[in-house]
Amino acid sequence: MKVVVIGAQWGDEGKGKIVDYLAEDAKYVVRYAGGPNAGHTIVVDGKQFALHQVPSGILYPEKSVFLGAGMVIDPEALFNELQMLKDNGINWEGRVFISDRAHIILPGYRQMDKDRDAQRKRPIGTTGRGIGIAYSEKAHRDGLRLADLDWDVKMAEFDGEDKAYLDKYKERLLEMRVDLTAKMFEFRKENILFEGAQGAMLDIDSGTYPYVSSGASCSAGAATGCGIGPHDLDKILGVFKAYETRVGNGPMPTEFNNESEGELCEYVRKTGREYGVTTGRARRCGYLDLVALRYACRVNSLDSLVLTHLDIYDTFDEIEACVAYDIDGKIVTDFPANVGQMERAKPILEKFKGWKTSLKECRSYENLPKEARGYVEFIEDYCKVPVGIISVGYERNETFIRSNPWK
Repeated sequence: MKVVVIGAQWGDEGKGKIVDYLAEDAKYVVRYAGGPNAGHTIVVDGKQFALHQVPSGILYPEKSVFLGAGMVIDPEALFNELQMLKDNGINWEGRVFISDRAHIILPGYRQMDKDRDAQRKRPIGTTGRGIGIAYSEKAHRDGLRLADLDWDVKMAEFDGEDKAYLDKYKERLLEMRVDLTAKMFEFRKENILFEGAQGAMLDIDSGTYPYVSSGASCSAGAATGCGIGPHDLDKILGVFKAYETRVGNGPMPTEFNNESEGELCEYVRKTGREYGVTTGRARRCGYLDLVALRYACRVNSLDSLVLTHLDIYDTFDEIEACVAYDIDGKIVTDFPANVGQMERAKPILEKFKGWKTSLKECRSYENLPKEARGYVEFIEDYCKVPVGIISVGYERNETFIRSNPWK
């Protein structure tokens, strides 16, 4: 069974926790897109791990994990992350592998990334990690892949700082190199979990372009980034929060108004710990955008949704979610491609009665208050996709399954 987990919003939906949770029943975990700009937070027995390039399944001692062909790898950051795991008692040696088709981020890419964004008339709000430059070089066919590190003709193109940097990490990287397509074929009868990065609304083709990431954060990226065909993907899960967040610039129609809803925004941000794992910057927060979520369901062929952070609303008398946009006086229920329209969109909100009780101890759908079940069922009906997993806290065990994706 091959199961894909993607973010169904603008990233930061809790994918890391869900991948970690589902990895117990997988033999292999493959990360298929993004680079060190991703931040996946996992809490196990009160201990927090922040992962950026290493797939979330690494915390299980018997699992092997793979960094896919769709990723761009920062060697320095990767080995720092592996050292962090080792310092915390996680023995990763012999369990972390990198596709020979993955691209390498060079030191100069970081400053180039920042300079390019600063020169834009409409800055993207990049993390400045060099990811965009690496993907740009890849598209220009000037990038450096892991497979090229022992190709003398290619390596002769590098000198100075870049050569010294590559010489420092070359041998260790080559020890982790694998032919991912061959491995996926070898393991075709096993349970494999494919881990996305960022979110569906940041995909370079189907997201809010140009305010998107440079890689394929859509479900189809699991095939292209792992060296398999789409026919081999069995289930696709989309993770979303009970509200909306976004990092960086770009349209977000349901964003809380800082003047009239500043207190609400601060509560959600503080309670939900809405600060970037990679950058530490505060995330923009807003009402759940069902128009965008339904679009993500459709464009990614989601079989099931995973709802996280439902417990954030435990103290609310009333909660709201966006069911349509008002764009220049016209009611719109399909997600538009035009960024100008998105920036002018005003959310049309539906009200729901709050449940006024803690969900932290809930371990089944039947244990949820009827008001919480009503909110979930409205989402399902609107998106026409079932919610198969619900998370009510940060710990691994604060999660329950309604529909097991491995069956």
